[in-house]
Amino acid sequence: MSTTYLKTQKKQSLGKRLQKDFRHNWILYAMLVPVLAYYIIFHYWPMYGVTLAFKDFKTKLGIMGSPWVGLEHFQRFFELYNMKNLIRNTLTLSVYTLLVGFPIPIIFALLLNYLVTPRLKKVVQMISYAPHFISTVVICGMLTIFCAPDTGAFNLLLKLFGQDSVNFLGKASWFKHIYVWSGVWQNMGWSAIIYISALAGVDYQMHEAAIIDGASKLQRIRYIDLPSITPTIAMLLILRFGDLMNVGFEKVYLLQNDLNSTASSIISTYVYEVGMVSRDYGYSTAVNLFNTVINVILLVAANMTSKKVLKESLF
Repeated sequence: MSTTYLKTQKKQSLGKRLQKDFRHNWILYAMLVPVLAYYIIFHYWPMYGVTLAFKDFKTKLGIMGSPWVGLEHFQRFFELYNMKNLIRNTLTLSVYTLLVGFPIPIIFALLLNYLVTPRLKKVVQMISYAPHFISTVVICGMLTIFCAPDTGAFNLLLKLFGQDSVNFLGKASWFKHIYVWSGVWQNMGWSAIIYISALAGVDYQMHEAAIIDGASKLQRIRYIDLPSITPTIAMLLILRFGDLMNVGFEKVYLLQNDLNSTASSIISTYVYEVGMVSRDYGYSTAVNLFNTVINVILLVAANMTSKKVLKESLF
């Protein structure tokens, strides 16, 4: 009877099978409606605004009524005098953040995994998670206070050792270090959660066998823990590559000033200036679209590389 039932199911059309499944699981389908509505209304429907990148937008005419200008906005951006500086600053902050901010949570998770005192482990986790819940505005305010030339905590520490005070936020050379390492401090504990969860799924019998064979903790990390969480690392790394050009606008903008603008001017702050301040919506959309296309290319390239090298991919 089971074979006959399967043959009957195969003969049924897709529409009939969906209709039958809907009757039995209509509650689950109903739960999907708010999610689908959210993505359609707030993610897919606004995508028609991308046409602004190819139009000379006029408020009175609206998006659909504004005249087409083709690739004029893109040409204007490529001819911009400081375009190379914007791209260089964006890539510098992104790559620096990736090289420092990506491996540190992995190392932190591995260290936490080998803490033998449960209470100490919970305290360390709680302390490391806490900065993630501080808003960007508050973080930037704290950095401004700590980096103040005369009264800041960092300069008071320098004076204690007989060094001259430094205007950290007033020097372009210091901006990227302040941005990246403050981000590491804020997000290290939170980013480590997924790795801690992956390490919790590692079969402890493998560790017991390694201990019996005389393996040290470093050897256990190298030959057991890291291979076990490699798929998780690969997936997150691919996603990070897909977001490489999207440097956090809020933090950069709040820490930016005239003295460090040569290092803090990035694509996202430029889009804000020409879009929201100068109200050149078509041009700002074109610049942001260029940024998005680069992200898509990096995502596909990272996915293909991971698929060939690690046999792991998103698609």
